[in-house]
Amino acid sequence: MKIEKANAGPLTNFEVFNFLKSRGATSDPMGCLGSVSPSECKVFEYLTKTPASTQSKESVEEFRQKSDKFKLTNTEKLNIINLRPTGQPELYSMIKDCAKRYVKTEERIIGGEMETVTLEDKVQEILDLVEEIYPQPAEEIQEEV
Repeated sequence: MKIEKANAGPLTNFEVFNFLKSRGATSDPMGCLGSVSPSECKVFEYLTKTPASTQSKESVEEFRQKSDKFKLTNTEKLNIINLRPTGQPELYSMIKDCAKRYVKTEERIIGGEMETVTLEDKVQEILDLVEEIYPQPAEEIQEEV
């Protein structure tokens, strides 16, 4: 194996999940004999229960591009991709100084009319983007009911 770029930066859970899958990791303890270590199988088993198991390379890249307009740091984007927040309290804890960064109400023209955009609106826009790109898995929806 040749290392193309050492320490290329932090990886998303999806990237780790995909790498382990390509090496032959499975959730079955007996299927993990050989090419991967037991600890890698444990990590893989954990990641199958996270949003990483339903993501794709394209969806991760799409979120990174579409979230640029919110001026999120790479770490904040990584946390959002990895944890897939579903509510404003979760998102507030992932964005450093969220209230300070988005505190200013701004006015923009939407549908030909001037509207005021508040902190809650900005945070909800980010949550809507997450929901659009990473829909909630069916089993999570059923558990909530």
